[in-house]
Formats: sequence, structure tokens, C-alpha cells
Amino acid sequence: MKTLPTVVAFVCSLTVLSWGQDIVGTWNGKLEVNGADLRLVLHITRNADGALRATLDSIDQEASGIPVTSVTLKDSKLHLTVDRLNGTYEGTVHAASSEIAGTWTQSGSFPLNFHRGNIAVTPGAKPAQASEIEGDWLATLDTGMAKLRLALHIVTTEKGLTATMDSLDQEARGLPVTSIRRAGSSLQFEMKVIGSAYEGKINPDLSSFSGTWRQLGKSWPLVFKRVKNPAELERVRPQNPTRPFPYREEEVSYGNPAAKIVLAATLTIPSGNGPFPAVLLIAGSGPQDRDEGLMGHKPFLVLADYLTRKGIVVLRADKRGRGRSQGNYAQAVMADFASDAEAGIAYLKTRREVDPRKIGVLGHGEGAVEASMVAIHNSDVAFVVMMAGSGVPGDQLLPEQVKLMDEASGKSSAEIASDLATQKEVLAAVEKETDPSLLDQDLRDKLAGKVPDEQIEMQIRAVTSPWFRDFIQYDPATTLAKLTCPVLVINGEKDLQVPPRQNLPPIRKALQAAGNTNFEIDELPGLNHRFQTAKTGAVSEYSEIEETMSPVALDKITSWILKQASALGSQGPLGAFRAFRENRSLAASIFD
Repeated sequence: MKTLPTVVAFVCSLTVLSWGQDIVGTWNGKLEVNGADLRLVLHITRNADGALRATLDSIDQEASGIPVTSVTLKDSKLHLTVDRLNGTYEGTVHAASSEIAGTWTQSGSFPLNFHRGNIAVTPGAKPAQASEIEGDWLATLDTGMAKLRLALHIVTTEKGLTATMDSLDQEARGLPVTSIRRAGSSLQFEMKVIGSAYEGKINPDLSSFSGTWRQLGKSWPLVFKRVKNPAELERVRPQNPTRPFPYREEEVSYGNPAAKIVLAATLTIPSGNGPFPAVLLIAGSGPQDRDEGLMGHKPFLVLADYLTRKGIVVLRADKRGRGRSQGNYAQAVMADFASDAEAGIAYLKTRREVDPRKIGVLGHGEGAVEASMVAIHNSDVAFVVMMAGSGVPGDQLLPEQVKLMDEASGKSSAEIASDLATQKEVLAAVEKETDPSLLDQDLRDKLAGKVPDEQIEMQIRAVTSPWFRDFIQYDPATTLAKLTCPVLVINGEKDLQVPPRQNLPPIRKALQAAGNTNFEIDELPGLNHRFQTAKTGAVSEYSEIEETMSPVALDKITSWILKQASALGSQGPLGAFRAFRENRSLAASIFD
């Protein structure tokens, strides 16, 4: 799931990397997203120690003084990170420091230029009397493919009713409601940013309102109920660890010199002296944070906690351009994410708590493919864990994924056949046509009448991105056929996104071709793509299941890693001499 694009709350605490240009002051800009204009005012200040800080006003959403998560300025390049909305801003400060030209990225990319000066705002009148429907409301939108909890927050201002919405299971907060109107028992609101509108009737006792949600040419019934207890907005996730932890946790950062970016991460270290085996976690596709948060679950948080309690150091990082990590997510391909992972391995080698001979990589989904990419080029990788990794190119994986997910959602055979035909046409066009303008027109022709008009632009942006082109053409088997270190491959039996029947056989064949004699492949019964115990494996179940990751999967991964670490630990005189020869500087410091 990708986060819906908007700006409501930029969030922050900031660093400065350059004094070359003075960007301190007030800046204004306008962000246009799907027909909605949002006027923004950026206030940049400098602390006594030289660090930059900033706040943002969203004029049209009547939100002011919102802090920004991080700000960096280096060589005229300004970078803002926005944790709460999973967004980033990359801009170039003009020589005269009078304009910042750049791009806001959140699912898609949108031009956003800032100019010196404020936006004149008319002083407001006294706040109006609170409305009867003011407050928080909760609904569950069932699209057939997923069940998404939506929290609507209604407030009264001098201009009347205003509102924002949170898509709780997509971890998107503060989505702007463009307009909201009440006439008697009727309630209507519109959200241009995501191309949606709602029309409903308010219950006489003001406890709920029922109506229809329309988005991108489709409609679904939707009932909002008044929230009486804020706890209603939180999913029950019993596996989420709570402090205090029986291990040490550090917020860390490290550079990727090849990409000239800094990545932000969490390092968890078992109690004791060590050195310990270590594993780097690589998240799946999408602008993932370090916890791989999705549908209210944080599987990498749960996995890191479990592994660390068993004596394994774990490093998990925000993807480039996500959270507190620098970089441009929208332009990155799998090799870029693999490069970021190599930077993580290099960082682990600097930690005294880590045994440098026992560092492994674990990837989920796309991250599993990238884990194998890292391992064949980096001799420091002692083992690889592939969770739901693909064994075939994306142009083979995606049609099978569509077929299985359509079946799970109850579509007819005719609808499934139509969806498959459309997707295959789109994939063929993207692989064949290299001229952007010709491809754009070809895709519009192919999608016309098959997907809602409002969705065509979004679909074209997605399938013409650098990552998508790379993904559909890359064959994981070519890399796996060179992978000779110990490998654990696990897939859920009910995985509809990376089906085991399609992917496990070619993975096995490739590892055998590599001459790998230490690999294990397991299809875990009853588990879905997220390694939850599931009924059908459908995406719609992800948020409904309380379990974040099956104990069976957690134990399988942990016991296998500890087994590899134990084997690496039995080092005879010949191994000791080899370690001495390969690391002379360390040996010299010991013997000197």
C-alpha cells in the first residue's frame, strides 16, 4: 500500500551541513495535488549552534507552527524529511537565495517551489460555536481488496466546519478535507487530494452517519461512528514490544559514500559483552520505514525484538528518502537499495559488539532480492535470509499476483481475464517503448475505459517510474545462481503476492546451479505474504489479523541464524591464521 499524497503536517528537528547560503527566513509556495492547491509558508531559523530548524504553516488547512522532522542544506541542495506523512522535499536554492525549486515526493512526485516572503492572511474572526458533529469519527472502508480504517476529525472555525482524515492502516495522517458541508441531517465532504467524496445522512442521535464513499470512479457504502474513547483508534497489536527492553537500543546514522547520502536506523544490541552475530534487515517494496510499517503492523520491530532477545544484533534503517534517511526514493532502483544495505554492513563492522565474521542480511519481498544482490558482491555477508523473495522476473510475477488476488476478492472469471489482459498489455508497452511521450499516449489508450479516468494519471506515473521498469525486467535467478553462502528461503503457503508454487522451484534450481550446499527452503503452512497466520492470504486480512508475525516464522529464522553463527564460531588453527592474514591491521594492534 502506498501512502496517499498530501501535505498537512510537516514534522521536525534539524541539522545544517553547509553555511554557504543563507536560507534563514520566511518562504511561501503552492503545492498542487490532483486539482487541489495548498498554500504553504516555510519558516527557517538557525540555532545558536548553527543547526537549522523549521516550521510550516498550511494556510488552506488552517494549520500553523507545524515542526519539520529534519532539514539539511549542502551544496545548494535543501532536503526536508516529513515523518508523519512519509514524504520528502528535495530542492535547489538559487544563487541569490531568493527561490528554492524542487519536488515534494509522497507516493508520487509533485513540483513545489518556494519564494521569499510570507502570504498575506486576513485576521480571523472569533471562533464559531462548536458544531454538534464536532469531534472524531471512525469508519472501516471495505474495498474488497482491503479493509481500511478511516478517522475523520471535524472542528469548527470562524469559516465554519473544517476537517482532516487519517487513513490509520496506511499510516497516513492529517489528509486534508477540501470542503465539508452540513445541511440538516445531510453531510457531504470532498477530498480533492485523493480524488474522493462522501455523501451521507446523520443519525438523529448524532452517534453515526451513513452514506457512500466515492473515489476514482468507484463507490462503497461507509458508516462513520462517533469515537468515545481514543483507544478505539488503535489496533490491538499484542506482539509490539514495550519498554523497558532487556537489551540496548540506539538511534544511529551512517553514510553511503557511493550515493552521498546519510541513512538513519535503529540498532538493537543484546545484553552482555559480545561480540554477537548480527543481521541487517532490508524492507520490501514501497517507501518503507525501518519497522516496515503497514496496515497498523510493524513486522521489523517485532522481528528485531525477537532476534535481539535471542542474542543477535539487529540493524534496521529507513529507506532512502523515507523517515530520517536522506536520498530520493522516487528515482531509486533495486541496485540503489542494495547499495544502501552494503553501507549498513560496513557500519556493523565498525561496532565492537558485532562479530565481523557473523554478519548476515535478511530481506522481505523485494528486500529478499536485494539481500542476494548484496551477498554475491560482498564477502562480509556470512548468510542470507529470504522472506517471500521472488524467483522470477516482475513481468511474470505480477500477472500471477493479480490473478490470485482477484480470485481472493471474489471477482468473476471474466473480470479476472480482463484484468490480466490489461496488465499484460501495459507491461509489454513499458518494456517495448523507450520514448516517454509515445509511451504516455500508448498507456492512456490502453487504460481508457478500463480504469477510472481519475486513476489513469496515477497508474502511468507508477508503471513508468525507474523502479518499476527495473523490477519487471530483473531476473532474480541470475543472481541466485551466484549465491554460495548459507541461505534460508521461507514463503507462506497462502502468500498471494509472491506465490510459493511459482517462486520456490526456480529459487531452488538457481541455488543448485550455484553449487550451494548449505541452503534450506521452507513453505510455512497457513501463513500469508506478511507471515501472519491467515485464512485466505488476501490483502484485506492483513489489518484484521492481530498477529504481526507468526511465532513459527520467528523461531525458524532465529534458530537458523544461530545455527549458522555457531558453525562460523568453530574456527581451527587454519581458520585463525586466515583471519590473521585477512585482517593484518587488527592483528597487529593486538600483538603490538
